[in-house]
Amino acid sequence: QLQASGGGLVQAGESLNLSCTASGRIFRVNVMGWYRQTPGEQRELVATMTSGGTANYADSVKGRFTISRDNGVDRNTVSLQMDTLKPEDTAVYYCRLSVLRSTYWGQGTEVTVSS
Repeated sequence: QLQASGGGLVQAGESLNLSCTASGRIFRVNVMGWYRQTPGEQRELVATMTSGGTANYADSVKGRFTISRDNGVDRNTVSLQMDTLKPEDTAVYYCRLSVLRSTYWGQGTEVTVSS
């Protein structure tokens, strides 16, 4: 189960932190990350991080967003620090876990950035 939190309404230039926890024992080699979606558009990658710590970012967020992970025995947490937010960052953000050949999605958390 993936439980996400941290969305909200902020003004442009402000920051938000999203967090997502995967509970239960998870195969140690996995990828966790964040995707986002706006109405009428496809879900797009924001940032991912492997269990080994390798990060991947969308070009649109490089230098502004930072992904991090905390890997435990019974829970894995992925966080997304979002700085210098822009109105175009407004979307529903989804946490994703990819492990072995399966993909799991958390419930979306809404981020709204006003200009």
